[in-house]
Amino acid sequence: MRWEEILAGNVTTLDELSASIPQINEYGDIASKVLNKYPMSIPRYYLSLVNPDDANDPIRKMCIPSFLEMDLAGTFDTSGESSNTKLQGLQHKYPQTVLMLSTNRCAMYCRYCFRKRMVGSGTQEVVADIKEAISYILKHEEITNVLISGGDSFLLDTDIIREYLDSLSAIGHLDYIRFGTKTPVVFPQRILEDSRLQDILREYGHKKQIYIVTQFNHPRELTEDSISAVRCLQGLGLIVKNQTVLLKGVNDCPETLARLFRRFTELGIIPYYIFQCRPVTGVMNQFQVPLQAGYDIIEQAKAMQNGNGKCFRFVLSNPDGKIEILGRTADGQMVFKYHQAKDPDNLGRVFQREVGPDICWIE
Repeated sequence: MRWEEILAGNVTTLDELSASIPQINEYGDIASKVLNKYPMSIPRYYLSLVNPDDANDPIRKMCIPSFLEMDLAGTFDTSGESSNTKLQGLQHKYPQTVLMLSTNRCAMYCRYCFRKRMVGSGTQEVVADIKEAISYILKHEEITNVLISGGDSFLLDTDIIREYLDSLSAIGHLDYIRFGTKTPVVFPQRILEDSRLQDILREYGHKKQIYIVTQFNHPRELTEDSISAVRCLQGLGLIVKNQTVLLKGVNDCPETLARLFRRFTELGIIPYYIFQCRPVTGVMNQFQVPLQAGYDIIEQAKAMQNGNGKCFRFVLSNPDGKIEILGRTADGQMVFKYHQAKDPDNLGRVFQREVGPDICWIE
């Protein structure tokens, strides 16, 4: 089957979901209200990884709606994306990097998504004119890399992916191109079943270095199929990096994170960031781990790694920039550093702040 046909079989309704997870019927009207507000789409491949008998199954938490999503605490734009938008679908927050929101579609709608405001619903924030976006990049020679994200950039039609690559690979001042995609994790068939996509990635990877930035959050996501998708991308000459999100009830355990990161180094996946879960409406109180606890969890997991497994940063992204969480002191202070900064004067700046045991975010 074509990947589009496989994706069309995603579980999107409560009736379909109850066939695999009968307990979902216990939530009744609440579950319907959640889906009316935040749509659901789960590839049958990924749903097969859920233990239907475990209400606290970590895979379940990432894909199956919860009534906790109706919690109105938090905001929908936690890192100031609207203020960094220069053209529809194009953000330019840091001098060297442009972010292109290429689509609002994903193979799966993650329940902790930080773009919950747009994924699966409105297209007002998606690139409207690729040529206009390319023109902006051509005029700004300080830009050295482009991140094509969304939604999920690999949910674009293969011809559109080729159009992006054809235009971007011809720009001399770009060092590399990145694709943000969770398809290796949730829908590996997109990569494994499309030889034309593979040919295009191989072709343009010879013209400009291509990175794939994906998001494995739990060791059980590294299945035979997902590993095959990663191996396929690596075999095409692409570099695969991973951004994990620290999630309560999913991977907030040193041993779980340690197993995950050891698998990365075994498979040649480069550990890139661990992100503090953002205070997004419908996400915040369900998935956030307090900063102090998160730091301790990550340091314990890091102690179980070899050198290659330690080359990630624990960061949070707020409107000011990407802030690395460096450590904590005995008197409750935590130490932070601007890894990236919207204001160039902040770049590299180290600062301390008092952070209580229940605090999950800083502005």
